[in-house]
Amino acid sequence: MLDLILRDAVTADGARVDIACKDGRIAEIGPNVEGEAKQTIEAGGYLVTPPFIDSHFHMDATLSFGLPRVNESGTLLEGIALWGELKPQLTVEAIKERAHALCRWSIAKGTLAIRSHVDICDPRLLAVDALLEVREEIKPYIDLQLVAFPQDGYLRDLDAGEQLKRALDKGVDVVGGIPHFERTMEDGAKSVRALMAVAAERGLLVDMHCDETDDPTSRHIETLNAETLRHGMGGRVAGSHLTSMHSMDNYYVSKLLPLMAEAGVAAVSNPLINITIQGRHDTYPKRRGMTRIREMLAHGIPVALGHDCVMDPWYSLGSHDMLEVAHMAVHVGQMTGMDEMRAMFDAVTTEAAAILNLEDYGLAVGKQADFVVLQAHNPVEAIRLRPARLYVVRRGKVIAQTPPVASQLDLDGERHSVDFTRPA
Repeated sequence: MLDLILRDAVTADGARVDIACKDGRIAEIGPNVEGEAKQTIEAGGYLVTPPFIDSHFHMDATLSFGLPRVNESGTLLEGIALWGELKPQLTVEAIKERAHALCRWSIAKGTLAIRSHVDICDPRLLAVDALLEVREEIKPYIDLQLVAFPQDGYLRDLDAGEQLKRALDKGVDVVGGIPHFERTMEDGAKSVRALMAVAAERGLLVDMHCDETDDPTSRHIETLNAETLRHGMGGRVAGSHLTSMHSMDNYYVSKLLPLMAEAGVAAVSNPLINITIQGRHDTYPKRRGMTRIREMLAHGIPVALGHDCVMDPWYSLGSHDMLEVAHMAVHVGQMTGMDEMRAMFDAVTTEAAAILNLEDYGLAVGKQADFVVLQAHNPVEAIRLRPARLYVVRRGKVIAQTPPVASQLDLDGERHSVDFTRPA
């Protein structure tokens, strides 16, 4: 007997399917799957998708809003300073408590894979130890990938090099960096070269905060591309934020994007945070601050999206809804074409999985039976509505469920039910 059958669901490409699950994997997918199961879900023509993925997050800081004070200016630098004030007060227990609370939000939103940067600029490596424990504890429900992140600068913090190696030895998955926060442009480039050498030697993935600034002369993505080519690490490196590209002149970008494509470097944009933190020194016109996603897609550069922050020193909002992130990207990037909106849905699902090198992801026979049923009929409608996650399934078991959401109207005795969907 099967463990679970999902019936009459619609995939992102419009196929009407049943999905049969056995022993935690997809046993069969297609129309009118036969067989009995311990549990049957009637999707009723609603959208089924692989789980959502947050490709850039800071779980060590999440849900710490107001500790020890509020970021009054809302700027990146005050947020970094505030985090520096909070670090001495951190405990493993407090970090884990907030992280687990956030993970419960993530599960409810169907976000079952997260790449989280973890600050290693603390000789105690307290946040590293806390999130390594969380990674194991949450493993039955969420795939958590950790990035060794030298928040205070790999060269700026004299102990960061040794602490980063210790974090990797403990089992952190990915090498990170923040070259634009080094004291000089030269040091920034030097840090990229050093960190790429560490990753190449250890055979690890790379995800580097890169050019998270309005300064058009911050061009560390150029060095990251060159080092990726030099080490033969195409398909294993991502540059996150890349907001300086919003301010660069078009001629330079016309050279940079082909280099990114040649190197095989992916981009991870964080629309919610990029547009609230960037452009703070502008009066009007005010820069949006988000990187050039549309142009990257045109060059075949893989693009994923991250939530970055939820209620922490840098951002006081958020519920870890990756459809909210995609929704913001569509608007800020003026990507309202049908193919563009579908690409933003992919940027929080399938494309993100490829960038994170996730195995066994997707709706196909033999893959892990992980999927989400949404109260929407297609990816564009899902972005428009950010709808209820009717069912969240992990390894063939329902781990979260939300009743369909609808408003009941009484218009002089004439009753209507409104859920804002528009069936095809």
